[in-house]
Amino acid sequence: MSNNNIQIREIQAGDNTQIEAVIRACFPEFNIPLEGTAYADPETKRMFESYQNDNEAYFVIDDNGTLLGGGGVKGLTDFETKEVCEIQKMYFSPKVRGQGYGKALFQKCIETAKALGYKKCYLESAPQLKAAIHIYEQFGFKHLDAPLGNTGHTSCSVWMIKDL
Repeated sequence: MSNNNIQIREIQAGDNTQIEAVIRACFPEFNIPLEGTAYADPETKRMFESYQNDNEAYFVIDDNGTLLGGGGVKGLTDFETKEVCEIQKMYFSPKVRGQGYGKALFQKCIETAKALGYKKCYLESAPQLKAAIHIYEQFGFKHLDAPLGNTGHTSCSVWMIKDL
């Protein structure tokens, strides 16, 4: 990681507009459907407020006040056990891709999930995000044949899980 000004930190109240813009910009870039994804998720407009419970966290990549990406951990919605979390809304600006920040943020999310007491980590993605899926595989995530829980992201067709 080359830029000393870049830090990974917890989301703050003033970050909503910037992180929403980073998330939304990825959808047309990768030709990902808008409906049934984080693009249309009501949480995307209010990311700070969406991650304020004790068992969840959202982190952003901050370059001197400019947000270049983010990712979070939250309990899996409508799942039979509270021991499974979801890594969610992990998106990055092209300005920061390929420099190791995504892997560092992903690692921080996994470590946070363990610290919060989760036993398994789940995620959903889109097949267009090949580089991201490759990283998930490197971290030991295994592909599933069907989604878990009820994320509302019906256009995501890649489902993966890892034991923590």
